[in-house]
Amino acid sequence: MKGNLTINGYGSSNGGHFNQVKLNGRGIVNGNLECVLFECNGSGAVHGDLKVDNGKISGSGKVKGAVEGNNFTIEGHGSVSEGVSLLNKMNISGSSKIGGNLRADEIQIKGKATIATDCEAENFRSDGQFAIGGLLSADHIDVRLYGESTAAEIGGQTIKIKGKKRGFFQLFKPFFQTKLTVSVIEGDELQLESTKAEVVRGKNVNIGPDCEIDLVEYKESFLCDDDAKVREFKKI
Repeated sequence: MKGNLTINGYGSSNGGHFNQVKLNGRGIVNGNLECVLFECNGSGAVHGDLKVDNGKISGSGKVKGAVEGNNFTIEGHGSVSEGVSLLNKMNISGSSKIGGNLRADEIQIKGKATIATDCEAENFRSDGQFAIGGLLSADHIDVRLYGESTAAEIGGQTIKIKGKKRGFFQLFKPFFQTKLTVSVIEGDELQLESTKAEVVRGKNVNIGPDCEIDLVEYKESFLCDDDAKVREFKKI
């Protein structure tokens, strides 16, 4: 049976195969690590790749390699220097960074997430901010904007982008910008608010308030709010 590894405070261990691994404080694992359960609390680090069934980084923990497994959570200022590939769910909260691709069946973001390249999922939900360097691709995308978010491109079947409710935050508009900026959005059912894009292409396209779109291409239906700016639209 695989043993457990616990490091409290300062300390280090070589990598390997374990059942449970807990890094508390500034514990460090040198080398690739494979385990069933992984918890990193504080500013601990794995200097290598991590393969895990269920993993969690809290505080400012780091994986200086890639992560592979079923479920993973990053809280606080946790980071992964390379890509993350999961069979099930990724939860990101606080201010977290992924240095490569992020792939999971379900991705949920609260707080702010920075993903260096592509982000791929069946279901993607964000209640916060994100910066995606490449393509955000998911069957179902549900975004509620809090502040500024960016992506190179977005593609999916149903894409919903919601801005902040009007009222209190309108007073702080010059200081608190709520906007999604993206080059291209393409999908079947599109409902967009507070979005700035060069090209929006879809089957049924609904452009809501506070949008700035250079070109809309639609197959079946197109609706545009009075408080949106669309330079050109055409049926394809």
